[in-house]
Amino acid sequence: MRRQWRLVLLLLGAAAFVCPARAQQPAAPASTAPAKPKPAPKPATPKPAPTAAAAAAVAGGAQPKLLGQFGTWGAYTASSGGKKICFAIAKPTSSETIPPNRPRNPIYMFISNRPADKVTNEVSIVIGYPFKSGTDAGAQIGSTSFALYTQQDGAWIKNAAEEAHMVDAMRSADTAVVKGVSAKGTQSTDTYTLNGVAQALDRTAQECK
Repeated sequence: MRRQWRLVLLLLGAAAFVCPARAQQPAAPASTAPAKPKPAPKPATPKPAPTAAAAAAVAGGAQPKLLGQFGTWGAYTASSGGKKICFAIAKPTSSETIPPNRPRNPIYMFISNRPADKVTNEVSIVIGYPFKSGTDAGAQIGSTSFALYTQQDGAWIKNAAEEAHMVDAMRSADTAVVKGVSAKGTQSTDTYTLNGVAQALDRTAQECK
């Protein structure tokens, strides 16, 4: 179930970025961000994120609808399997890799609400490559650091008790910097502008009460 939600969310998120205008129309393909799985042993051969087309099949035709654009953050809603999802999503404003110019799949940060599962403001990060097995990632939000555990190409806060603190920090900080290491040893640094995230979160909270 968690794996299915991860793919549904991943697909909805991808659709919101790949086809922002079509995402508001019934015929748009779907894609979203990952529902947080429990920390588990990493698979022997991590696989990269599925494409938006594959996601649409998993999502069962879920269509993201734009609720509003706030700075770099979009607020969306969608429904899959009769369950409503609301999410705020943004791409990094800058990305760097060492070695430089390494190819990556789409990168984004996703903050989702799933009322049917009693999930509120779950922070998910899609990094654009399979993480190195057995490694953690990190997010620097303002002056506060948060450890992230990784699975395939996704990252979530390691200490669930700190998630509300992380979201509060995002509301008041200017940037979030996410660092990780790929399965091939590439180091990445992605910087997200947090302008508009508070308004996007307020809008998704209003939609998914």
